[in-house]
Amino acid sequence: MSTRPNPPQTRSLNRTQPAPNPPDLTTCDSAAFDPSLKRLDMAELTSATKNFSSDLIIGDGSFGIVYKATLSYGVTVAIKKLDPNAFQGLREFRAEMETLGKLRHDNIIKILGFCSSGVDRVLIYEFIERGSLDQWLYDEEQDNTIGRLTLSWDTRKKIVNGIANGLAYLHGLDTPIIHRDIKASNVLLDSDFEPHIADFGLARQVKEAHSHVSTQVAGTMGYMPPEYREGNTAATVMADVYSFGILMIEIATQNRPNWPVRFEGKDMGLVEWARKMVAQNRQIEMIYQKIPNKELIEDEVKEYFRIACMCTNELSKERPVMSQVVELLSRISS
Repeated sequence: MSTRPNPPQTRSLNRTQPAPNPPDLTTCDSAAFDPSLKRLDMAELTSATKNFSSDLIIGDGSFGIVYKATLSYGVTVAIKKLDPNAFQGLREFRAEMETLGKLRHDNIIKILGFCSSGVDRVLIYEFIERGSLDQWLYDEEQDNTIGRLTLSWDTRKKIVNGIANGLAYLHGLDTPIIHRDIKASNVLLDSDFEPHIADFGLARQVKEAHSHVSTQVAGTMGYMPPEYREGNTAATVMADVYSFGILMIEIATQNRPNWPVRFEGKDMGLVEWARKMVAQNRQIEMIYQKIPNKELIEDEVKEYFRIACMCTNELSKERPVMSQVVELLSRISS
């Protein structure tokens, strides 16, 4: 796992509350987690992070700080130390352990171990070399000195396909998992630009005989579906589909979802702008300006935005499921 702080965004509408001192994991707690996960002691993690040195920070999430570290047996990992004073941090620990701890997919980040000691909760992940998709979309100006280049159109399609496959896997499980916070900063890119969905702190399982999870509204402004604005707090897989559609538009256009877009002298949201541009048959103009037109095939670009608009339909029942999205995207993959 590798990430970096992003511009201020609202990750969750839940307010962080101070937590009472949480107990250590019990045998019953541990039974809910993957028994193959390695349990590390705090002394080793403290040593690996040089006493959680600020020099090793690679990310600052909503409920914890992420460090790059090398364990005693030589493996480089990402270590997330959750805020011991935040009740939400304890919930995030349990959510990640109970969901991510049992997942195995090429497009889902792997959790390697954990530490639960006193008030401390720490998660250990595989280290993903190229950092977050958010970095690659928006940090290129300041990082040109290290050779960061604009992502090609083929690479962007590859990333979109990988994210779609990861979400289809989550939603297709016997007990489906809703991620609830799909966004550019929660997608990490490896050395081959293969995407890995990360940050399962808001994830929820949909139990048998239910199509939704009743919960408080959570997510990031700009990516949350319209039904949340209408007071519907039932989380469904279709909320993930909507966020994915937003991310598709963002990856192609390099416009942040929570920033207004100018269209014919008027500021509007990203989805409204995309629909107006598509209606005027101006899909090629929507593509990020630094991507050469010679990389683009017009019919392919049109189909790409058609799929994105399907995913961001105002009515959740009209959105495709992720397995359908994977099939549609396969027709335009490189």
